[in-house]
Amino acid sequence: MHHYDYGYFEEDQLAKIKDTSLWQRVLQFASGWWRFIAVAIVLSLLVTGAGLSLPALLKEGVDNYIMNNSITTGQRLEGITRLSLLFAALALFAFGAAFAQALILEWIGQNIMHDLRCKLYSHLQHLDLDFYYKNPAGKLVTRLTNDITNLHEMFTSVIVTLFNDFLQLGGILVILFIMNFKLTSLICLILPLVVLNIIWFSRLSRFIFRDIRTELARINGFLQESLSGISLIQSLSREKDTHNQFSNRNQTYFAKSINQIKIFAVFMPSLEFFSTATTALIIWYGGGRVIAQQMTIGELVAFLSYMRLFFRPMRELSQKYSIVQSALASAERIFQLLDNKANADKTGHLSPSVDLKGKIRFERVNFGYNQDIPVLREASFTVYPGETVALRGPTGIGKSTIINLLEKFYEPEQGKIYLDDYELTKLSSHWVRRQLGLVMQDVFVLSASLRDNIVLDTEIDDSRLMEIVKMAKLSSLIDKLPQGWDTSVGEGGLELSAGQRQLLALARVLARDPAILILDEATSNIDTPAEHLLEEAITETMSERTTIIIAHRPSSLKQADRILDLKGGKITEKLGAGFI
Repeated sequence: MHHYDYGYFEEDQLAKIKDTSLWQRVLQFASGWWRFIAVAIVLSLLVTGAGLSLPALLKEGVDNYIMNNSITTGQRLEGITRLSLLFAALALFAFGAAFAQALILEWIGQNIMHDLRCKLYSHLQHLDLDFYYKNPAGKLVTRLTNDITNLHEMFTSVIVTLFNDFLQLGGILVILFIMNFKLTSLICLILPLVVLNIIWFSRLSRFIFRDIRTELARINGFLQESLSGISLIQSLSREKDTHNQFSNRNQTYFAKSINQIKIFAVFMPSLEFFSTATTALIIWYGGGRVIAQQMTIGELVAFLSYMRLFFRPMRELSQKYSIVQSALASAERIFQLLDNKANADKTGHLSPSVDLKGKIRFERVNFGYNQDIPVLREASFTVYPGETVALRGPTGIGKSTIINLLEKFYEPEQGKIYLDDYELTKLSSHWVRRQLGLVMQDVFVLSASLRDNIVLDTEIDDSRLMEIVKMAKLSSLIDKLPQGWDTSVGEGGLELSAGQRQLLALARVLARDPAILILDEATSNIDTPAEHLLEEAITETMSERTTIIIAHRPSSLKQADRILDLKGGKITEKLGAGFI
């Protein structure tokens, strides 16, 4: 058996991942939508072109018409009117193109996130149980919700618009150099300070966003754990202690968020300062050139307009950079989870076409959830087709471990397990679990109809379903329900008793018609009348099936042909049912 040291896959365990590799993987998800992205880029070019032409129209209007005394007043008004209409048309065109671009980007982003969420959920379904024992469900939910939402925001708000912003910045610099090389060169002296400010911000924001997402995941994990166990908290009067724990975690999250705000409180005003300083420089130098008649007023107005356009994408780039940092921090966690190799079906892929007879054989099996604490030592036994065998022993001795190994939730460190003549490690987990009908002490009920809870992924007609309901002793329950087996049960529906849940679990087994039936403490939490009814249903379900029973009650053990006693991780005795 391979032992995996999963730990928590949170940011405190993350390796240093290069942004380039993250970007490559993020963009792979967008590769299937490149045609639509290309359309968005073309629209982006049109928006940028229309935006950059507006200051040029201002320059023409000021120099050629407003300040031009060499033409008549009528000609000046006519020229201004024509430029105003053209200005409005370009603004309207830019609005339409930006609107279409936003729709396309949102559509692409929704599709990408849908595919990623499905891929991540599918991956989670195939991870070993040991992974889930070490990683709270609340944190996994955060991956499927908050982190994927962060990536969605980056796809819709950043990827194409970043191209638009850089294109606009480059275009403005080119136009400014053409208009006035000296003034533009003077302005460029301020740009290194802006770049250094962005670099400083980038180095801090990545770690801050990572910390924030870590604390959010921890809060979600704590909430999932505490709310699911609220009955235990209330019964032990632990409300105050639990509230204090949540308050501490919430305070940590608050402190991390304040750190983020402090960084933005420095970064954003600094950009505004540089923008104002640049405007002052243009007015000082450009105004002097206008007075010296070396520069027209129209050029100065256009220069100021272009600089306003220049710093607008700079501000947006800084905001989008924060989105990128948040998204990359989320991408690190998502990709690390996708890269987790704790796959529950990593060994076998064989799916025999023959019907399983139901023979089970353990040969000198060693296993431990922790390498230093073995559970099974040289465990060997055989269960023959159609035989009923009970596993007996104190709690923690390894009874459920044997079932976990049979279900391929874990693999033995040493030794071999066989179903009929097939070695278990060579068989597909999916095929193996179709052959095993497991009825556990705690039965999970879906928020669906009673029919859906019984049928699950099987295909059976109503006549077969009626037979199953009758064999599972659920007829009396269904007859009392106004909607019969179409009645909703579980969360938001009818609450079933412990005995009814066990009967439901038996009905599920019958719907799948497995060769091997496993009863893991199935009657431990129900009252005597329900136990008698359940035992009748179990007796019918056990018919012609290999059955393994884990139970402590003598009434359950009496159904066994043999009893295997576990002691010290070994099968120490093999007793007949008459020697209980």
